[in-house]
Amino acid sequence: MESSSSSKGHAPETVPEDPEAGLIEDMEEERRNFFKIIAAFKYYRHSSMAELKRKECFLETLPPAHQQMLTSYREHLQNQRRCVEVNAQVIKQIIQDANCLFQNADHNIEPELQPADGLKLRYQDFQKVQITLKQIFRDWSEQGKLERDQCYSPIVQEITAFFNPAKYDLTKVKILVPGAGLGRLIYELACQGFYCEGNEFSLFMLIASNFVLNRCVVANQCTIYPWVHQVVNNLSQQNQLVPVSFPDVSPTKFPPKGTMNMVAGDFLQVYRDEDYWECIATCFFIDCANNIIEFIEVIKKILKPGGIWVNLGPLLYHFSDVPQEGSIEPTYEDLLEIIRSLGFIILKNETNIVTTYSQNPTSMHQSHYNSIYLVCQKPNN
Repeated sequence: MESSSSSKGHAPETVPEDPEAGLIEDMEEERRNFFKIIAAFKYYRHSSMAELKRKECFLETLPPAHQQMLTSYREHLQNQRRCVEVNAQVIKQIIQDANCLFQNADHNIEPELQPADGLKLRYQDFQKVQITLKQIFRDWSEQGKLERDQCYSPIVQEITAFFNPAKYDLTKVKILVPGAGLGRLIYELACQGFYCEGNEFSLFMLIASNFVLNRCVVANQCTIYPWVHQVVNNLSQQNQLVPVSFPDVSPTKFPPKGTMNMVAGDFLQVYRDEDYWECIATCFFIDCANNIIEFIEVIKKILKPGGIWVNLGPLLYHFSDVPQEGSIEPTYEDLLEIIRSLGFIILKNETNIVTTYSQNPTSMHQSHYNSIYLVCQKPNN
């Protein structure tokens, strides 16, 4: 599948006097953001090796007796280096054709982008590269199947039960998955025969999903070490060095029966057509909004009468602790009242659905969400 991606930024608060100048400014901002994310991928190796070097330098300052006790630990740091090298080679493949992602021919990725090029990279940018590796584990590895069974299987089962193939032509049932991440859920739904579109705002996710969906021609084509940067709560050195192969299934070798594509951009800006989708599936998504009511209003607007919205996930409210960001954080009880007041019919309302998210199965620290599971229907006119 070639993912058809269109990039759309946030609408400006005021209309510029010169619309053409405003458009150029938006395009330039988009270009800078694109290159910053590519730079974060490219500097994964450099930043990771620098961190390991700092640990080695601190090790050298310890008393000789302590260093003697840490001979195995010193070797472990070298093993981490080897894992980082492997990850870096896979990342190089992931970004190899990222310049074609938005059909922008001028997005040429220089072989050796330098920090002096004016790109201010933050620690969070490098963290997002590490998160992307963990997301690959979750969505496209055999080891991540447990998480997918927890989160995706109930959604797929609900939708296939509602849109019975004996009553519906599934190829004409249009499903939207906002916050599609690396695209596994849209692949699973398309494999059932549906027309499925994923929407994703994060360029980190879009670049990686483009690679998995369009460039991985065989199963287990690549190997990464997603836990190499998890330095705490390890029972053994080996737990940190577990290899993960991906994809467990190649979407190019085993294309779905239905249609799938991926669209880039802000969900609130991209989707405005009323009564268009038969189904919207959200997984770990609705709490990504500053104002969750806006998300639900748009979902209601773009669903066809009689269509359903299936939601699974927690209420983490991503902007709740972000400085200079406004945010509201309704409780689940509040949320149910909001959903009802907007006119939805609640078909299912379940709590305490145990789910995990990109979690190292071998870590001493294990956490889970008691997620909510909702199925809501837009009334027929």
